[in-house]
Parts: sequence; C-alpha cells; structure tokens
Amino acid sequence: MRIEHVALYVNDLEAARDFFVKYLRGVSNAGYRNINTGFRSYFITFDGGARLEVMSKPGVADMAKPERTGYAHVAFSLGSRERVDALTARLAADGFAVASGPRVTGDGYYESCIVAIEGNRIELTI
Repeated sequence: MRIEHVALYVNDLEAARDFFVKYLRGVSNAGYRNINTGFRSYFITFDGGARLEVMSKPGVADMAKPERTGYAHVAFSLGSRERVDALTARLAADGFAVASGPRVTGDGYYESCIVAIEGNRIELTI
C-alpha cells in the first residue's frame, strides 16, 4: 500500500501550482474545473511518483495557522544537505519566511522549514 496523493486547499491556485513547479520541480497536469461547483484543481507529480493536489473552491475558509490540528507540513527530500541549504537560501531570497533551519533536529533529521503557500509549511530535508 502507498499514499496516492495529498491534497491542499488554497486561495490562489495558480500561485500554489507555480511554487511547486518552480521550486520543487513538480510537473503539473492541465488542471480540472467543475463548472457547477467552481471547484478547480491541479495534480502535481514529483520525482519518485509522489503527487500533490492543489485545490480551490468558493466558500472554503482559511483556518488559523501555523499551529492547528490537521496536517502540519509536507516534506520534500532533496537528497543532500547542500541542496537543502541552497533551496532554503533561494526561497529566503525570493521572500519566503524560513521558520527554522537548516539544522539537525533532535531526532537526527537535517531540515529546514519554509512558510510558503498561504502560510502552509514546506519542510526540506535530505
């Protein structure tokens, strides 16, 4: 068994898609739109086959962030400390807040955490 995909509701669908394509080398499908409900989504596929669905729909309300119940972050394995460091620096230079790291955590992970899409956290790790 494997996780098929994870989904994330956003307000700015194109900005979310563009973030994952530009910074994390995801490949987006052409998108889906339900004209009856206003629901729209893109599936973004990453190396190794993992997929993320970014979605928008009229009436979906923002929840308080970053500390709340539910999913806390999505983590991307970049393969090396150097890649974590480089992408963290690039995202910071492009105006994204670095919540933590790069650092070795208490449980031995090398990671950084970026506040990215609409306040949602993206973890970068080896």
